[in-house]
Amino acid sequence: MPHVHQLPMRQLSEADAAFIYSDSAHANSNVSLLHIYDQTTAPGGVVRFKQILSHVENRLSSLPILRQKILRVPLDLDYPYWVEDENFDIEYHVRHIALPKPGDWRQFCIQASRIHARPLDLQRPLWEMYVIEGLDSFLDLPLGSFAVLLKVHHAAVDVAHGNQLTMLLHDISATPPVPPPPVPWFPQSPPGSLALMWRAGFHAMSFPLRMMQPMVQGLGLMALTVKTFAGEFWHRPDDFPATRFSTVVSAHRVFDTRRFALADFKSIRALADGATVNDVVLAVCAGALRRYLELQGELPDDSLVAAAPIAVRSSSGRSGQAGKSDPAEFSWVRVSLGTDEADPVQRLQAIVATTSSSDVITKAVGVRELTDIGAQAPAAAIAATSKLLRAASARLGDWTPLANCSITNVPGPQMPLFLQGARLTYLSAIMPISDGMGLVFSVTSYNDMMVISFTACYEQVPDPEVFAQCLRDSFQEYLALAAAVVSPTPKATPKTPVSRKKRQPKQAA
Repeated sequence: MPHVHQLPMRQLSEADAAFIYSDSAHANSNVSLLHIYDQTTAPGGVVRFKQILSHVENRLSSLPILRQKILRVPLDLDYPYWVEDENFDIEYHVRHIALPKPGDWRQFCIQASRIHARPLDLQRPLWEMYVIEGLDSFLDLPLGSFAVLLKVHHAAVDVAHGNQLTMLLHDISATPPVPPPPVPWFPQSPPGSLALMWRAGFHAMSFPLRMMQPMVQGLGLMALTVKTFAGEFWHRPDDFPATRFSTVVSAHRVFDTRRFALADFKSIRALADGATVNDVVLAVCAGALRRYLELQGELPDDSLVAAAPIAVRSSSGRSGQAGKSDPAEFSWVRVSLGTDEADPVQRLQAIVATTSSSDVITKAVGVRELTDIGAQAPAAAIAATSKLLRAASARLGDWTPLANCSITNVPGPQMPLFLQGARLTYLSAIMPISDGMGLVFSVTSYNDMMVISFTACYEQVPDPEVFAQCLRDSFQEYLALAAAVVSPTPKATPKTPVSRKKRQPKQAA
C-alpha cells in the first residue's frame, strides 16, 4: 500500500505571524520569484502549460507548505497555524497568461508588478504561479521563450530560502526525470474554534516559564538587546535623511532589473582592500541612488542608509518554522551607503569600513538575540505591535523608518537549471515594500550571472526605466575603474532583455 501523505498542523513562528498581522491593502508581504526559460532545449523544442501544471503537482509532496493555508486563532490570542487545505485546487494556483502585443520588456515589468502587488487570498494556500508567454519581442532571448512568476507570501517562504524553492521546482538536466508514482493525499480537518482557544489558553499559562529560559541563559545578551533596540528604534530620526522613499506607499508597484556577469563584480573588489561581492553590490546600488536623486534635484548632503542582511551565528540553534529550515542565520543591520561621497572608489572603501566594523557585527548579534527572545512573546503582543507599527507608519511625520531602502543579496544556484527540459536563463525577485521604505533592491545570482532588481512604489518612482539606467551606469563606472586596476580586458556584460523588431513567432508554451 502506498504511503499516505498527511501532516499535522504546525504553528507559525512569531516572525511569520507578524508578516500576516502587518499586511494591509496597500502593503502586503508578497515575494515573487521571476524565471525566464529557453524552451528550445526541451524535448521537441516545446513546453506546454499542461506539462508545467503536472510537474508542479508532482512536486507538491516535497513542499507541503504549498498545500497548507492559514488558520487564525479567534481574537489572535495565539499564533496562527498551518493546516492542510481540504479544498486545494492546483488549477487555481497555477495560471496561464500572455503579454499583449508587442510584448516588450516594459510591458513585462508592468504585468509582473501588477501580479506581485495583488494580495493573496488568506483563505487558500499562500502562493500563485503564472506561466507567461508572448515574450518574442525580447532581445537576447530565443523565440518561444516563456516566463514563470511564482508569488509566495513571506510567511510561507523566507527570502533567504527562495533558493531552496527554486531548486525544488527545477532539475539539473535537460532530460525531464520520470515522475514518481503519485502519493495519495488525504488532508486533515482543521480544529474548531474551541480547540484553538484551549490551545491558546495553555500557551498563555506557560508563557512565564518559556520566558525564563532565555532570560536566565543570557542576561548579558538581554542587556545588549535592550541597548540595540533602543539605539535602532529611538535614535534613528537623526541618523539619516528622509527622501522620496520615506513616505507612505500606495498599492501600485514598479519593478525593473539589470543583469551582470558575476566575474565583473568579483573584479571590482580590487578597488578596495578587503571588499566582498556584497560590498560591491552595496556600492553599485548606492551609486544608482546618488545618480537618480541628483537627476531629481533631491540628493541629500548626508549619506543614505540601507538595511542589509549580515551573517551571524545563532545562539539558539533553532530551525525555522512552517517547514523552513535554517541553514544560515542572518540579521538585519543599517549600513551607510556613502551617497554623500562623489568619488565611487572612496564610496566603496567607506562601505567596506562600515560593513567590517565590530560595531555593525555587535548590532547584528543584538538584533538576532532580540528575535530569539521575541519567539517567546505572547501572540496577542506580536499582533498588537504589528498593527500599532502599521498604524504609526501612516503618520510618518512623527515616526521614522528603519532605513532609506533595503538591499538583499541571496546567492543562488551556480549550475544550469531546467524546467521540463527548458533551460532557465534569467532569475530575479520582486520584493515587498512598506510605508517609509518604498524601495528595495534584490540581488540574485545564478549560473555565473548576477541580477540586481528593484521594487518601488509607483508614486515614488514614476520612471523605473530611468532608475534602471542609473543602476547600469553605476555598475559601468565601477567596471571601468576596475579595468584600469586589473590589466585583462573585462568581458562584455550581458544586457537585460529589451524589445526587438517583430519576427515570425514560434510556437510558445
